[in-house]
Amino acid sequence: MRLGLRLPALRGRLLPPAVPGAPRRGLSVPRAARKIAENARKSLASLKRENPRLEPTLAIIQARNDPLVQEINKNFAEEVGLRVIHICLPEGSSKDEIVSEILRLNEDPNVQGLALDLPESSYSSKVLNAVKPEKDVDGLSDVNLGRLVRGDAYDCLVSPTACAVLELLEDLDGKTVLLVGTDGALGASLHCLLQRRGATTASCQWKSRKLQNKLHHADVVVVGSTKPDDVPVSWIKPGTTIINCSRDLLSGKHNYGQQNNHDAENAVCSLAVAMRMQNMVKNTERWIMSQQFRKWDLHCLKLQPLSPVPSDIEISRAQSPKAVDVLAKEIGLLTDEIEIYGQTKAKVRLSLLERLKDQSDGKYVLVAGITPTPLGEGKSTVTIGLVQALTAHLNINSFACLRQPSQGPTFGVKGGAAGGGYAQVIPMEEFNLHLTGDIHAITAANNLLAAAIDARILHEGTQSDKALYNRLVPVVNGVRGFSPIQFARLRRLGINKTDPGTLTEEEINKFVRLDIDPSTITWQRVVDTNDRFLRKITVGQANTEKGFVRQAQFDIAVASEIMAILALTNSLEDMKERLGKMVVANDKKGEPVTAEDLGLTGALAVLMKDAIKPTLMQTLEGTPVFVHAGPFANIAHGNSSVLADKIALKLVGEKGFVVTEAGFGADIGMEKFFNIKCRASGLVPSVVVLVATVRALKMHGGGPNVTAGAPLKKEYTEENLQLVADGCCNLQKQIQITQLFGVPVVVALNVFKTDSPAEVDLVCEIAKRSGAFDAVPCNHWSDGGRGAVKLAQAVEKAANQKNSFKYLYSLELPIVEKIRIIAQKVYGAQDIELSPAAQSQIDRYTRQGFGNLPICMAKTHLSLSHQPERKGVPTGFILPISDVRASIGAGFIYPLVGTMSTMPGLPTRPCFYDIDLDPVTEQVKGLF
Repeated sequence: MRLGLRLPALRGRLLPPAVPGAPRRGLSVPRAARKIAENARKSLASLKRENPRLEPTLAIIQARNDPLVQEINKNFAEEVGLRVIHICLPEGSSKDEIVSEILRLNEDPNVQGLALDLPESSYSSKVLNAVKPEKDVDGLSDVNLGRLVRGDAYDCLVSPTACAVLELLEDLDGKTVLLVGTDGALGASLHCLLQRRGATTASCQWKSRKLQNKLHHADVVVVGSTKPDDVPVSWIKPGTTIINCSRDLLSGKHNYGQQNNHDAENAVCSLAVAMRMQNMVKNTERWIMSQQFRKWDLHCLKLQPLSPVPSDIEISRAQSPKAVDVLAKEIGLLTDEIEIYGQTKAKVRLSLLERLKDQSDGKYVLVAGITPTPLGEGKSTVTIGLVQALTAHLNINSFACLRQPSQGPTFGVKGGAAGGGYAQVIPMEEFNLHLTGDIHAITAANNLLAAAIDARILHEGTQSDKALYNRLVPVVNGVRGFSPIQFARLRRLGINKTDPGTLTEEEINKFVRLDIDPSTITWQRVVDTNDRFLRKITVGQANTEKGFVRQAQFDIAVASEIMAILALTNSLEDMKERLGKMVVANDKKGEPVTAEDLGLTGALAVLMKDAIKPTLMQTLEGTPVFVHAGPFANIAHGNSSVLADKIALKLVGEKGFVVTEAGFGADIGMEKFFNIKCRASGLVPSVVVLVATVRALKMHGGGPNVTAGAPLKKEYTEENLQLVADGCCNLQKQIQITQLFGVPVVVALNVFKTDSPAEVDLVCEIAKRSGAFDAVPCNHWSDGGRGAVKLAQAVEKAANQKNSFKYLYSLELPIVEKIRIIAQKVYGAQDIELSPAAQSQIDRYTRQGFGNLPICMAKTHLSLSHQPERKGVPTGFILPISDVRASIGAGFIYPLVGTMSTMPGLPTRPCFYDIDLDPVTEQVKGLF
């Protein structure tokens, strides 16, 4: 769809160009209606040429038996090229029933216009104002009437019946027009339009005592309801022009004794319907314009930072967030593109990508970091501070795209991930707890698949082929048939049959037997809690499982391959395909067994259908944030979703910025962002922001250990330039890693109150000497977006630099070579060492056809090497690969370096000791 579309043929038709005082001469009324319809047809055809898939739809709600009016609407719609649907409610339907149908059609994105053909008694304010003003093609809502009265002719739709009346009249200047029985919205429209044409208007009811006198003085009488029999025709003076716009027009009750007016009376209906279609075409143009990118009308929230800086949750609660529907409207989202969860968060539908497919993307910024301390160095805070600076202080559209926090760290050691200080997502307790339930959906889907694996092994081990076949393809209502997913399995097996009764014994055996080798099962159950005692378990010990006992384990939910798929998918169709491809085990012949083989693809997609939609929230300064997906960076690829990034890039526009974060150090999260996520999305990054702290650099320079929960040693709270200078080797290495990919890098030094000016200056100087485009101290934690303005300006300049982005390795290389390239070029290892188990798995994946996938290294984040205690820039080490696994649905091979665990454990004193709920206010306490 394109910008700048116009409807020249309609511009002069909102109000008729001339207003007659009697039926027009030289132009028959049917011809006038046809001419209006022809102009509308030409305008709509022009729109359709620009928008080939355009199919504007007008819905008409009828609650009276009037097939002739329905036929007229249908014929005119066909002539113009519109799709019209009639919703025929029973006669006598209540106003509430009519309103219910209106509200349903209001929310139908496939309906662009809504009209009403109802009994006179049903046209109440409640009914008329239930219609969305933007869909009100009859122009009867208070909003459209108000705009008409104010003179906003091009911003409203005018009653087609009122326009039809004026179309039938010539010069009205100085004429007296009497409106009889014409009340409500139609009467108000007629008064307004007639007076603008120079007429003097009056109105009365049929039972008015002054009716006879008013009729006698009227030059034109416009009738809005059927004339009672006790009103004699003689009251109307000879030569008076009578226009009948009553809804009983076609009933035959329209003879007012004025023979010359019969054609005009009958013409109102056809003219009004033609003009209704004209309004619908105009509405379609507006709808097209509404679908396009619009400059944001964002009202940012003001911050009043305090010193000393309060706790994160105190800061969060001190700010009143905007209602999420208001935020959505500000950034150009349409009403039918969001699903609201409470007051401050909403899911965004993927249909937006189709609507804005022709919109240019904004600039794509990745926030990564140096090798962190166990405390973290503030990448999320920098991400939030940067977008607050860009949007709230530099008036540049920007979006933050963050991962959803896992319950494991939130209640374990690290805490939440909403940012901190005056640069965070609000409300932070909603951000950190459940959000919109995506992780729960992943847990449910993952464990359904795990249950299916063990159940299938049990049933195959205890039933004959025939019994299995009879249960897998049962007789329902006397008919046996394959389900769609079973047809897919038959095709994969090379069985091209559709009748279950025609399969041979050999084909039945192939169909029902997956023959899973229990020792090769890689699919584990998950739970979103740090629980070290689930790292190794035994399943199947109940007597009912008939001795099918095996060792298994739990992973944390965010380590599930389904989470990785959610983060990397491009569409619902793509996600469904990826879910089906997930390899859960091998059969006894060494061939992979997938979720599709188990018949679960559709069920998994159903559980994930809402989780695929990004969640919209906001920063402390009211700028937009997408929260979506949460794969761990040390055991998965550690980036938020491709879909959130793609939607945000469309919403910000060509000059805007989307800032997303990669987990842990640049050697882990950033490398995976480039080699895995960018391959999946096809997006090209513009800038890398590399976050550093003086604290972390001192640790890499030889400072004492930093332990979560323990006070920092004096080396970290007092000036020590030598430790800083020595530790900058890690910063320099991470800059070099970024340069391997050809992307400009800006160093963001996250400043703490214990950092001295000399230490800050030293880091920035070394960073720029080491190849950074710029290095900027940031104070967003204490000052909000204002404290990151210099960073935002540096990022904006860096984004305009020449970008020579490239991947680190070719997918065509053998798995071992891809692992070696990452180990040597990124980590600085001398070489790699594969365990026999790792080599065996690599050989198996290569033989199975998975050798051309990218690599997702599972490695400690606390060192460039595999040994967490080795800080700075370790060299000369051999990187041990203990095992290699495959996430085929997600689309990567993941080697395990050293002794990586996919289930974290709780510390001696977890965060949950401080978390509580006030039973009176229902406020969460102690999150931070």
